[in-house]
Amino acid sequence: MRKIIKGLLIFLSVSVCFVNAIEPISTTFIVGGISALLGKKLYNYFHETCGDSWIVYNSTGLEIDLTRKLFGQHVASRVIMKAVTGFMNNKNPKKPLVLSLHGWTGTGKNFVSQLIAENIYREGMGSNYVHQFVATTHFPHLSQTESYKTQLQQWIKGNVTNCPRSLFIFDEMDKMHAGLIDSIKPYLDYYEHLDGVSYRQAIFIFLSNAGGEDITRVVLDFWRAGRDREEIQLKDIEGTLSKQVFNNKQSGFWHTSLIDKNLVDFFVPFLPLEYRHVRMCALAEMEARNLPLDEEIANQVADDMTYFPKEEKVLSVKGCKTIVSRLEFHI
Repeated sequence: MRKIIKGLLIFLSVSVCFVNAIEPISTTFIVGGISALLGKKLYNYFHETCGDSWIVYNSTGLEIDLTRKLFGQHVASRVIMKAVTGFMNNKNPKKPLVLSLHGWTGTGKNFVSQLIAENIYREGMGSNYVHQFVATTHFPHLSQTESYKTQLQQWIKGNVTNCPRSLFIFDEMDKMHAGLIDSIKPYLDYYEHLDGVSYRQAIFIFLSNAGGEDITRVVLDFWRAGRDREEIQLKDIEGTLSKQVFNNKQSGFWHTSLIDKNLVDFFVPFLPLEYRHVRMCALAEMEARNLPLDEEIANQVADDMTYFPKEEKVLSVKGCKTIVSRLEFHI
């Protein structure tokens, strides 16, 4: 960093000498212009902007992250990789990318949203252009739903106006008041512009526990039939999942026009995790903390978890949700 600043200062000094040698009368004007240009470059270097220097898609990075850091989610990994890459490489998308991630807690939905942000924005989840809404925090009162609709519309319009390549994450969709999410339906549609604003470069990600039962049923059916978990494909779950979410009165997607008008590009199932996946999560957390990889501790962490169904004990109730606290207990 110091070398970059020093180089810019040297360039400025040389530029001043060069200008003096050519046209002394216009030195102040030209040097002022050079200083302003360098000042702008320095500002853009240190302060996030909605430009290619701060927003650039790293497809290789996302693929590596999904492979090395996300466990037991072969379906989600494939869908997300293809969907995000196809969208980001499309210079003229016809609509925003809309992903709806479903599954029980601890299966990786929030984590994947983080990985997507980190591989598009240099600042990751800390970017000024990544916006996260949590239903119980941002929209807690049913009586204020109409007010929330207006606020949400204004918030999205303002942020996309500021940066077309904005990312919006809606967490706890299963706890959102019915009808609220319909207020942003026009922004997810195929319109080229709405009131002079184009939303086609934005990404919307919805996270929900809704549909978890249907996903679990498919996984257990495969297991009981002696079939490999990795044989499960998107087509085995997506159709049933979208219908279940649409008809679930406890979901923010209940009878929503987003589903009715086919504006959700992919319903992405996150499968419940098995014992082996919990072990992998524990080992990954050790690696992230630069701790020695201890197989015995990983086993102890996995053994601490609760599994279901009661008799078979195949799937982790909480996925990898409490891995951090369990690991701290054993180390």
